[in-house]
Amino acid sequence: MPPKAKFSKAEIVEAAAIIVRRDGPEALTARALGIELGSSARPIFTVFENMDQVRQAVTDSAKALYKQYVERGLVQTPPFKGVGMQYILFSLNEPKLFQLLFMTEQAQIPDFSGVLPLIEESYEEILLSIQDTYGILRPSARTLYRHLWIYTHGIATLCATKMCRFTDEEISGMLTEVCGSLLKNIREESTIYTRERKHLSD
Repeated sequence: MPPKAKFSKAEIVEAAAIIVRRDGPEALTARALGIELGSSARPIFTVFENMDQVRQAVTDSAKALYKQYVERGLVQTPPFKGVGMQYILFSLNEPKLFQLLFMTEQAQIPDFSGVLPLIEESYEEILLSIQDTYGILRPSARTLYRHLWIYTHGIATLCATKMCRFTDEEISGMLTEVCGSLLKNIREESTIYTRERKHLSD
């Protein structure tokens, strides 16, 4: 008969998340988790097979929390900017969880076009919000999304690592300015492409 679990899965994940939030992902060890629970490490492994499972559970918990930020962003006007603001807010409120989700070395380096679908569970929803808000086609929406994510991720990384401080007004202004410039370029290129196709068909 297997030993009775001293701690529930939720209690272990909560304690593990506390360690990551306080000291960073690299600090999550069996010994540290046992100390946080006020126990030896042994009771952890009546619930989890190994620490990799614990780390995955903490990652899943962090993703669920981050998704709440994205959902709040998507109901703002415009939603794409709202998501960007919430992304940065998450990095400010949860810097270590942000590092866990978005600053961890990948086992394999994804192609640039595949990065966002890989790390952003709400990718399709965000992409559709761009198309609907700005009236642009999916390829243009993907281009805008990728460029703005790179810019927003840069700000968020500066915030998460405490390299720089910005006010809400500064962040809002920067995202608006960059988004406006990119949209202008996208629409100009689309107009030129349409004219060239029309000229070729005449």
